[in-house]
Amino acid sequence: MKHIASLFAVVLFTVGVTPALAADPAYPPGVRVGLAPLVGLVPAKTFTGFETSDHGVKVLITELAPAAFGEVETAFKSNPAGMTLKPEGLETAAGTAYYTVENARDASGILRRYSMIVAGGSFTGYIAVQVPENAMRIYTDDAVRQMFASTVVRKEVPLDEQLGLLPFKVTEMSGFKTVRTLSPGGALLLADATDEARIEANPFVVVGTIGSAPDKASDRGRFAQQAATQIPGLREGRITMSEPVRIEGLPGYETRLEATSGKDNTPVSVVQWLRFGSGNMAMRIIGSAPREEWTKAFPRFRAIRDGIEPR
Repeated sequence: MKHIASLFAVVLFTVGVTPALAADPAYPPGVRVGLAPLVGLVPAKTFTGFETSDHGVKVLITELAPAAFGEVETAFKSNPAGMTLKPEGLETAAGTAYYTVENARDASGILRRYSMIVAGGSFTGYIAVQVPENAMRIYTDDAVRQMFASTVVRKEVPLDEQLGLLPFKVTEMSGFKTVRTLSPGGALLLADATDEARIEANPFVVVGTIGSAPDKASDRGRFAQQAATQIPGLREGRITMSEPVRIEGLPGYETRLEATSGKDNTPVSVVQWLRFGSGNMAMRIIGSAPREEWTKAFPRFRAIRDGIEPR
C-alpha cells in the first residue's frame, strides 16, 4: 500500500497536478460536518475523518460547542492583530468559515497544519488537516483551501447511522423526541427536549459504558456511588438509594439521587444503573427528570434499560 501511495504522489508531482476533490461531499460516520476529500484521502480507521493510505496526511472532522464559532468570529473582527494566528475568512458550501495555517514539527518531522471552524447552527464544525513535508507539493495550501470550501453541514445524523456506531443495541426509545450520539461510537442521548439548551430541564437518558469496573461484587456498591456522584451537570447531589439488582440476568447496581441541574437550577431526580459483564467494562444508563415528572419518566427509563443488547 505504501508503494502505491508513493507512486500516486510521484505521478501527480510529475505532471504538475494538485489532487482533485471527490465528486460529492462525504460525512464521516456520526458527524454533522462533511466535505469533499481530496483524491488520495480515504475514511480513517482510528479517528473521525480521512487520511492517506500511508497515514501521513490526516483530516480530522469533529463538532465543538455552538459558541466556539462566534468567539473566533468576534475576536477576528474586533482585534485581529491580537490573535496569535490570524484566521482567514472563507466562503464554504455551509457559509462563512475561518481557517488558519501554521508550520509545526513532531517526531516525524516538519508538518503543515490547517484548522477551520464553521457555524452549524446548534454546533460549530471543526476540521483539522495535517500534511507532512513529503506530501506538501501535492497537498498544497490551495488544495486544502479548495477542500475546506467544499464543507457542508447537515441538521442531524440519520438515526440508523448513529445507532450503528455504538457497541450496543438500543431496541426501545420510549417515545423520546431527540436521539443522538454524544460522540461517534460513544454515549447515546435520548431526550424529550428538541432544544439542546433545554435538555436538562426535561426528562432525558444517557446510555454508554464505563471503564475500570470492579470484578468483585463487594466492591461494586462503592464504585456505583462514586460514579453517581461524578455525573456531569449535577449540583448539590444527594444519594437516596443504592443497591444491587439483576438487569437482564446480569449483576447490576441501581443508585438514585436528588440534585439540581441546568442553568435554571432545575430540581431533578436521577437514576443510574450499572450492568456488569465480563472484563472491567460496565454498561451505564443514567436517567434524569424534573422531580414533578419523575413518576411518569421512571418507567420510560427502565424500558430503555431493559431494551439494551450487546452487539
